[in-house]
Amino acid sequence: MCKVTARLPQHRNGGFSQAKGNTNWLKFFPSHPRPQGRCCWALLILMLLVACADQPSPTTVVLVTPAPTHTLPPPTITPTPAPSPATTAAAFLSAWEAGDYTSMYALLSPAAQAAISAEEFTARYRDALTTATVLTVTTRLQAALQEGERAYVAFRLTFETALVGTLITDTVMTLSQHGPVWLVDWDTGLIWPQLAGGNYFWMKHIIPVRANIYDRNGLALATEGRIVTIGVIPAEIQDEEALLTALTTITGLSPDEIRGRYVAAPAGWKVPIADIPAELSVEYNDWLSSIPGIYREEREARTYPHSGNVGVAPHVIGWVSPIPAERVDVYRSRGYRGDEWVGISGLELWGEEILAGRHGGVLSVVTPEGAVVATVAEHPPTPSRAIYTTIDRNFHKQVQQILGGRRGAIVVLDVRTGAVRALVSGPGFDPNIFIGPAGAVDRAQILADPRRPLFNRATQGTYPAASVFKIVTMAAALEAGGMNAAQTFHCPGYWEGLGASYRKGCWKEQGHGDINLKDGLTASCDVVFYAIGHHLDTLDPFILPRFGRGFGFGEPTGLVGLWEEGGVVPDPDWKRTVIGEGWWVGDTINLAIGQGYLLVTPLQVARMMAAVANGGTLYRPYLVERIAAAGDIPEQVTQPQVVGMLPLSPEHLKAIQEALLGVTTQSIGTAAHRFVGLGIPVAGKTGTAEVGGPDTTPHSWFAGYAPADAPEIAIAAVVENAGEGSSVAAPLVRQVIEAYYGLPLSPLPPQAQEGYVPPTPAAARPGE
Repeated sequence: MCKVTARLPQHRNGGFSQAKGNTNWLKFFPSHPRPQGRCCWALLILMLLVACADQPSPTTVVLVTPAPTHTLPPPTITPTPAPSPATTAAAFLSAWEAGDYTSMYALLSPAAQAAISAEEFTARYRDALTTATVLTVTTRLQAALQEGERAYVAFRLTFETALVGTLITDTVMTLSQHGPVWLVDWDTGLIWPQLAGGNYFWMKHIIPVRANIYDRNGLALATEGRIVTIGVIPAEIQDEEALLTALTTITGLSPDEIRGRYVAAPAGWKVPIADIPAELSVEYNDWLSSIPGIYREEREARTYPHSGNVGVAPHVIGWVSPIPAERVDVYRSRGYRGDEWVGISGLELWGEEILAGRHGGVLSVVTPEGAVVATVAEHPPTPSRAIYTTIDRNFHKQVQQILGGRRGAIVVLDVRTGAVRALVSGPGFDPNIFIGPAGAVDRAQILADPRRPLFNRATQGTYPAASVFKIVTMAAALEAGGMNAAQTFHCPGYWEGLGASYRKGCWKEQGHGDINLKDGLTASCDVVFYAIGHHLDTLDPFILPRFGRGFGFGEPTGLVGLWEEGGVVPDPDWKRTVIGEGWWVGDTINLAIGQGYLLVTPLQVARMMAAVANGGTLYRPYLVERIAAAGDIPEQVTQPQVVGMLPLSPEHLKAIQEALLGVTTQSIGTAAHRFVGLGIPVAGKTGTAEVGGPDTTPHSWFAGYAPADAPEIAIAAVVENAGEGSSVAAPLVRQVIEAYYGLPLSPLPPQAQEGYVPPTPAAARPGE
């Protein structure tokens, strides 16, 4: 039986969990000076207490005294507990766990406070924990021993770190009595035993090289390489015309832009003009070297291929930059040093842990002079891994050129898998301007650009779907409205189903005459769809919204890697909650032609068209084809994921497919004249989305798939405030199809050419 016993106060973490061990107290504090004399014996007894902690408690003797002879009960006396060293130690350690350094400092003895100020004390702890990448501090009291006016409290200290794992040590806190209270005789060894004597932590970060991003064919979209900052020293210019000619040729900037960047700078300054690939600097080396006033500085950097002044797929790939100040603590908690470049948007942001790998580190203890005393812990890095996307770099370049500087978006999907072949938002930008000092002017211009080039219209832009939504309306009519594709309607050019005072016009003012439902979709007859909307509303106002959601609208597609909006599919509940008004039949009629409160993204429209093309399967679109293997981490390959089926029977889907083919092939088709002579059959739908009142030019839509008889790709294109769908978006989609199949691009009609200003849209109607 152990002959030494002690009763210890409870720590707030649930009592003492006392470790068994031998009588060598140095295992708790290996760097503590070896004790001498009475102190040595005291600490040996303390370790005996810890070693015997699991022994049975000593017998408690209860003394029973006779009852008092007087009749009044004795007064109740509540004794005040005497202060104890364990209580002070527990308070000190609890404050440490909470990061409350002010309370910790208040518990130091006068001698300790005289040796270090509160500010220095706080800085010492914070610096140590930051250097060691400590995420959490956990302490556990183990035993306490009092010897006169000195006491010793053994405790276990655990650091959970971001970089080198879990660190655990046993150590001893020394306290001294000052009047009725016990205070901590602090030294740096209480932070970590090996820091005693003023030593410090030092972390060596082992940082993997950031991995590249590739297209599906292995062509680079983001690489680690060398970049050259090319600039001007005004005082050294001898032939300004020659200088401006060379820089204009190499950077693509105009002479006025270049001159404007250095004209006001001090003559002797180096003024950065642009960052260019190292290969370009080598290619033009002789020319640049011959012109006084031009300087070049080469460095390692992230680089992005570009075409002209626009990067390839910048909204998809994103860019890197130094860690934003407000995010430094977040990244340090992941083991970052704090000065790294990290992904800010796109796949660079989404794939940060993949592309950057995970830092490794070696945590050492060093003397104030910098000599390494010991290695505390080390952890190897996790290798970075390359990301291979689903896009084709060369095709994507062409699609970007087709959209040009227009405000809008073009999305191309593989109808058989949901893989993204192109995802273009316009206007574009060059992500290289975020990499170096030369891009400061360009960055400021982009941020101030009212066209919002950084905004990804393909996934975040929400628009009325206009007549493209008539595909959904026809599906609802066939499946839930009791109609068939041959059902006939009469279009005199207007509809008065709600009375003459609510007359609504068709986009074709002279009307379509008698026309069946299938041809109504081909011709985009508004009257047909007004009537369908009215009919569906009388059956149930939730029918059409339900079909809208069944076609993938009203929620994000689930695309991984980019931010996206879910849009809005309005119904009576939504309107009551959001607008604060009741639903009426006119809301359903507006929804039937893709107007009203309906909002969709180009990506959602492309996915709907892909499902119509492939037989009804809604896939989750995806951008990442595979993530390369590295070390022990195997390759990850994305598999197509089915997320739903269109709420359509095969018979009704076939009727819709035939109607969409008629849009580009029949005389009544709204885009037939735009696809004449194209050897690849195309099925699709035009849309002209009214926005902002009658004086605002509508958005131009075209969505389709090709080849219509054996679909491979689905395309959705929207151009903001550009006019009719058949005039602008449809010709652009034709060019996209030609680019995909390697055909020469057809010339655009005047209305579709970039820079064309459409007239006031007095006669425009949805559906044109």
